[in-house]
Amino acid sequence: MTVTEVPADQAVAVPPLAVRARDVLACEWTKFWSVRSTYWTLLIAVVTPIGLSAIVAAALAHQPAGQPPADPLLPGFASLEYAVLAIGVLGVLAFSTEYSTGLIRTTFAAVPRRRAVLAAKATVTGAVALVTGELVAFISFFVVQAVLGHLGVSLSRPGVPGAVLADGIILFVVAMFGLALGSIIRHTAGGIAALVALIFLPAVLGLLPAPWGGRAGRFALLDAAHQVTALHPATNLFTPALSLLVLLAWPAVALLVAALMITRRDA
Repeated sequence: MTVTEVPADQAVAVPPLAVRARDVLACEWTKFWSVRSTYWTLLIAVVTPIGLSAIVAAALAHQPAGQPPADPLLPGFASLEYAVLAIGVLGVLAFSTEYSTGLIRTTFAAVPRRRAVLAAKATVTGAVALVTGELVAFISFFVVQAVLGHLGVSLSRPGVPGAVLADGIILFVVAMFGLALGSIIRHTAGGIAALVALIFLPAVLGLLPAPWGGRAGRFALLDAAHQVTALHPATNLFTPALSLLVLLAWPAVALLVAALMITRRDA
């Protein structure tokens, strides 16, 4: 039995790693913007928190005797809970829709390195979520402070720029967490249900009597988010720096689990 050698001029050259990474990112970018759910969820994530921020700020501005609000940044953060749901659903859909339609088999056939697909989806979804989050955070801040007038704070006040930036990071964190859940659960309804439960149920535990409420709240995603965005952080939770680590640990752990599971199951 003889082996036929392929002439050197006919051999298929393997593209460089940078070219392959660029192609996978371009593919995921195209898929991300090719579905209408992307536009609807982003619209909700932008319009809803900005509008609600203005409403909450208006209520605080009309307190009796013109008392200044305890935290002038609270209206912007409080309204983010609605954006969190929208951007989290966007993250879940980035993976779950491909499993529900069967497109994921085509994706993995084109890109056998499944973790490269996960990384590309995380890069695209994370970049969009981060830009959207910072846009919403700064617009909401300026709207809220304009409504509060002399009761508000300026962006130059110490601690304010970091808190506003942290507001935007929250949407990035939740988008990555939703993406990981979509990859792990591989079902849209199940992924969204898990997302809501894991975000809001730990925060409910923070309402337990002291000292249990504070101990549970330290590790809750929403409580950690509030701690890094508050002008006056709570004393019974972790410091803002440690709370930021807790906040980032949620998607980091979920993505690690997703990376381990994505190569161990059939598409």
